[in-house]
Amino acid sequence: MKFYTSYLYFNTKKHREYINITSEVERILEKSGIKEGMILVSAMHITAGVYINDAEQGLIQDIDEWLERLAPYDPDYRHHRAGETNGDAHLKSLIIHHEVIVPVTDGRLDFGPWQQIYYAEFDGQRKKRVIVKIMGE
Repeated sequence: MKFYTSYLYFNTKKHREYINITSEVERILEKSGIKEGMILVSAMHITAGVYINDAEQGLIQDIDEWLERLAPYDPDYRHHRAGETNGDAHLKSLIIHHEVIVPVTDGRLDFGPWQQIYYAEFDGQRKKRVIVKIMGE
């Protein structure tokens, strides 16, 4: 079994942002030379996430509004007593989760219809990274 590791770096312009990273992940997979296996895509920060869904702008806005309802910005989070102001970003990350695993078949991401990989930033405007780890033959 072979392993291949690469990183994607982000410094978003907005505090919350959703970035389609499918083409970057596909580029890394191609570079790896792995044809059969699994690919892990994982945010390496506790205020960001990675998820799979449709690349439709209305849905992305719906996801953002849904997350804001579930984990709204609130200056009274206990986490803020430690000097932070991003308690909601931690909660949003827990809801979205921080990683996805995608099968690799014949050198391609083996997606269902419409599936795309997204990086979700909830406390942006600073440098963050995502690990892409490919395992297979």
